[in-house]
Amino acid sequence: MKAEIHPTYYADAMVTCACGNTFTVGSTRKTIRVEICSRCHPFFTGEQRIVDTAGQVERFMRRLEARRQHAGEAGESPEQPGQTNAPAGS
Repeated sequence: MKAEIHPTYYADAMVTCACGNTFTVGSTRKTIRVEICSRCHPFFTGEQRIVDTAGQVERFMRRLEARRQHAGEAGESPEQPGQTNAPAGS
C-alpha cells in the first residue's frame, strides 16, 4: 500500500444520536452525529408512524373518496387494485 494516502481509522469512534443514545463504532471520523438510531427508529421500536410529506396522505384520501363517489353515481363498484378490464382468456 502507498504510504500516507489512507485516512486514519478510529476503532473507538463515538456515535451520538439526537435522542441521546451513544455508542462506539469503527470509522474514519472521531465523532459522528446522527438523527435516528436503532433505539429511536420506528422499525426497531415497533411504533407505527405515517410520515406525511406535503399532504400526500390527505391528497390520496381525497382522490380515493372522489373515485368512490363517482363510481356510486354511475352505479358501478370502484375497481379494485390489480384488476383489469381485459376480457378473460386474452
